[in-house]
Amino acid sequence: MTASGPPPGSEPHAARRGPAPRPGPGTRPLLAVAAVCAALFTAVAVTVSVRHGVPLGPEQAAIHWSAAHHGEPLRSIARVLTATGTGTVPYLLAVLAGLLAGRDARGRLRAVGCAVLVLAAGQAIRYGLMELLARPRPPALDWAGPASGYAFPSGHATTSALAAGILAWGIARRVGPARARTWWAVLAVWAAGVGLTRVYLAVHWPGDVVGGWLLAATLLCLALLLEPLAVPRTRPGNAHPTNS
Repeated sequence: MTASGPPPGSEPHAARRGPAPRPGPGTRPLLAVAAVCAALFTAVAVTVSVRHGVPLGPEQAAIHWSAAHHGEPLRSIARVLTATGTGTVPYLLAVLAGLLAGRDARGRLRAVGCAVLVLAAGQAIRYGLMELLARPRPPALDWAGPASGYAFPSGHATTSALAAGILAWGIARRVGPARARTWWAVLAVWAAGVGLTRVYLAVHWPGDVVGGWLLAATLLCLALLLEPLAVPRTRPGNAHPTNS
C-alpha cells in the first residue's frame, strides 16, 4: 500500500496560515528575574525602614559630591533630562508603545489601554510605598532642582524605567527583538540618565534611585507574564488562509 497524501496542487492548512505569532518571553526566566528584583527591592526597602531613612555612608558621600559639582552647563542639562521622567512624557511613551504593539484599530486601543494601565499602576504602587516608608530627602540646601514628597523609592527613576520598558515592549512587538536592540539601548540610557540626575541634583539618595529601578523591573516582568492574556500575539490574516 502507498501512503495517501493531499491532492496535487493543494497545501497543508497550517502552511497556508501565514507567519506564526512571535513567541513571548519564557515564563520561567521572567519569574526568576521578577523574584530576584523583588528580593533586592525588599532588601533595600527593609534597610531604609530599619534605619528610619538615615542614609548609608556611600549615599551621603554621593550627595556631598553632587552638591559640590552643580556647575553649568551640567545643572541645566540635568534639569532638562530629569523633567522627561515625570508628567506627560512617560504617558506619551506608553501610548506610543501601545500604538506600535497593536496590529489593527482594536488591537492598538487595547494595547494602549494596557500600557497606560501598567504605568499608572506602577506609579500608584510607588506612591503607596513612598508614603509608607516616609524616607526624608537629602537636605534642601543641597538641592539643585525641584522636588516634593518623600524620597523612597524615587518617582522619576521608577516612572522613567517603567516607560522605557513599556516602549521597548511595543517596539519589540512591531519589529522583533533582533531589530529592536538599538532602541532598547537608547531607552535604557535615557532611563538610567533620568535616575542619575536625581542624585546629581541632590534631591534623592542613591538608594532611592536603585529602589525605583528594582521596583520597575519587578513590575515589568509581572506585566510581561500577563501579556498573553491582555494583548494576544496574533496577526491579521492568521485565522484565514491566503491564496498564492
